[in-house]
Amino acid sequence: MQDQFYAAADAITREMQGGEGFLARFSGETSDFVRFNRAAVRQAGKVEQRYLTLELFNGKRHASQTLSLSGDDAAAVRAAVKTLRDVLADTPEDPLFLINTHPQSTERKLPADLATSEEATDALLKAGAGHDMVGFYAAGPIHRGFANSFGQRNWDTAEAFNIDLSFYLHADKAIKINHAGTHWDGAALTTKTDNAKVRLETLARQPKTISPGNYRVYLAPAAVEELMGMMSWGGFGLSDHRTATTPLIKMVEQGVKLSSMVTLIENTRDGLSPGFQGEGFIKPPSVTLIDRGAYKDCLASPRSAAEFDEPQNGADGYEAPIALDMAPGALQADDVLKTLGTGIYVGNLWYLNYSDRNTCRLTGMTRFATFWVENGEIVAPLNVMRFDDTLYRMLGGNLVALTAPRDLLLSTDTYEQRSTRSMRLPGAIIDDFTMTL
Repeated sequence: MQDQFYAAADAITREMQGGEGFLARFSGETSDFVRFNRAAVRQAGKVEQRYLTLELFNGKRHASQTLSLSGDDAAAVRAAVKTLRDVLADTPEDPLFLINTHPQSTERKLPADLATSEEATDALLKAGAGHDMVGFYAAGPIHRGFANSFGQRNWDTAEAFNIDLSFYLHADKAIKINHAGTHWDGAALTTKTDNAKVRLETLARQPKTISPGNYRVYLAPAAVEELMGMMSWGGFGLSDHRTATTPLIKMVEQGVKLSSMVTLIENTRDGLSPGFQGEGFIKPPSVTLIDRGAYKDCLASPRSAAEFDEPQNGADGYEAPIALDMAPGALQADDVLKTLGTGIYVGNLWYLNYSDRNTCRLTGMTRFATFWVENGEIVAPLNVMRFDDTLYRMLGGNLVALTAPRDLLLSTDTYEQRSTRSMRLPGAIIDDFTMTL
């Protein structure tokens, strides 16, 4: 795919006239997909796709078109350039159009060691035998590329697998697990599925209903991921900060801090997303967003940088983290229940939204494996609860501990193509967590 993309970029270069220039972005993948239901394969297949987005510019005027590459792309490239040239004639100037004019070529191919699709499928069928296991397995290389008329060429290949499974009991009762990475670890998968089956037995007990109130809770990494997803929705973008629409406005304007245990980093170096973005700027290896509880820096895209006269730091247009890392704590996994004592073990959250964006107040529902814990032991599953609390409380003064082990959580989004977004997160014990109903 790399050779094909670079050949297409060279063909585009030959079509340039006068003051024209171009940006070319490539996205491709070769992915195995297997879907399971009732611990049986219901759908299996392979997807290979290659797309090139060509953006033609002349001064501050620009227009783009996306092509599906087939192997003999010269004619399609010529037609696209002609079409965009015609469009450009009637396109107004864009004062915020900012691109990298100093070529910085890069290449990264992440090392990987994946199981074959057949090996992974056999392992999952073995794990799900005798249970109603539902979910999917996706794996294979994801490719991203960039080229421009200044001679810049960038390529990134990230090969990974992603497993999203639920062991289903009945009604709304299920145990959900995620397992992902760049190196297949069958033992780790077995440990996770065995633990899920043990919890499934607990889930079969008579569920408990508790009254609304404030409780000590443990949020598993998958539940923390939901909080981080909401925090990332406008929380770290330069545009959101300069227009005062960020939910973290109190951190910026009033100096409000989270717990000193909380450090958040956009860790591009160790993520699956490429180290370059669509205007040709190179991303720094990392950007510290929150440093020991204090607001540190924004993610600045070229457009926002031009609009607010600030330096850009390689962020994509939506200015949200794509490789978010939360620093680990000191709590060991075997000590979670003992440290929780009496309270609620929350495996997953969903349906989150802001109930008061300006105070970073969130509301949402518990989902799947949520248990009542007494004296460090799981007693019974809990019926669904709604929470409503601020991140300043949850990750501030009420944060008791973060776990030392962290989970790598890859996005399960496969709409149009597999996502390369990731988070690496610990679990969290929180005091005085507000359950409203």
